[in-house]
Amino acid sequence: MRDIGAAAGVSHAAIGYHFGSREALLTAALIQAIDEWGNEIDGAVGARDLADGYEAFWDETVRSYATHLPMWRATIDALLQTEHNPALRAQLSDGQRQGREGIAAGLLGVEESTVTEVQARTIGAVQSALISGVLMQHLLDPTTAPTGAEVVAGLRALAKLTDPGESAE
Repeated sequence: MRDIGAAAGVSHAAIGYHFGSREALLTAALIQAIDEWGNEIDGAVGARDLADGYEAFWDETVRSYATHLPMWRATIDALLQTEHNPALRAQLSDGQRQGREGIAAGLLGVEESTVTEVQARTIGAVQSALISGVLMQHLLDPTTAPTGAEVVAGLRALAKLTDPGESAE
């Protein structure tokens, strides 16, 4: 805490007062880093039309896994700790809820404040699950993890499976 306080130019007591513990500070920093990552991804692909840019979104997302590897490893570590740390679970759960809203807003091209609960729990939650799943595959073996084109092709195939009038390729 002293080192963190010195780097931030504040006393370690101030950090304790605002965050309660070193772990809470590190969790807040992790959530902030993930939020900044999301903004970076949005900025990299946000200018494109989603229909044309969704593959680019995935290419950028997959590329970013390698450049933000320590953050993603810390995320996995934090998730594992939630089983024994209710405060951490609550903090990450709130971050996940906010993330779903942000993801839905980005995909829909609307302000986050206008995203409905249904949009957050469908579009946002499913996109979040896809991001997490592709991340896990990338962390385990980046050479076999899907590319942006493969993610989009897989989603199209899955969409056909869920449409009673279509058949999968």
